[in-house]
Amino acid sequence: MFIFDISNILNLLLMIIATVLLIYLAQELKKSYIAGIVLFFYLAMLIMHAVQLVRLPEEFAEMMPVLGRCVAIDFAFIFVSFFAYLWVDDIEAKKMNKKSIDNSLDWLWKNV
Repeated sequence: MFIFDISNILNLLLMIIATVLLIYLAQELKKSYIAGIVLFFYLAMLIMHAVQLVRLPEEFAEMMPVLGRCVAIDFAFIFVSFFAYLWVDDIEAKKMNKKSIDNSLDWLWKNV
């Protein structure tokens, strides 16, 4: 059974670098769909890890803690990428003089 182990330090470091670079690219280009792609990727990773956790065969029971860590890391990346998406959406809305998707975090953006 193939498990994409993002709790491995090297994989985790590469995922962090890729996420930061894509969010920076989205912020520079002022395109919120780039941050949305990152968010959907991590949602797909969460679904994949959750399905693997539920359907784990008995002979791979020692992989249960690894999958649990992967699910926790997926949630952390989803949290970060969701706020990055809202941030870039706010930047894009200000550039195009339109209303952003969600203005409920204006107090946060004023402090950033």
